[in-house]
Amino acid sequence: MGSKIKVKEIMKYILTITLCSLVDATCIQPHIFPDVYEDLYNCQLAGYQKSIEKIEEIGNDNVNKHGIYTKFACNNINST
Repeated sequence: MGSKIKVKEIMKYILTITLCSLVDATCIQPHIFPDVYEDLYNCQLAGYQKSIEKIEEIGNDNVNKHGIYTKFACNNINST
């Protein structure tokens, strides 16, 4: 009888943010951040924070003129 040893798979995440325009009905290629997040919680917090920073960087006038909005995703990368 052999026993199986299970190796716990640790999920890590990378963040991507996409900028879109309601006016043009288009989105640009997602920006992939180099940071690797240890869990989904921290990745999502970073996604909201970085989205706010980007909207502030673009500015009120351009956001309103072009209908700019952000979408972000935390994509898992598996490592053992």
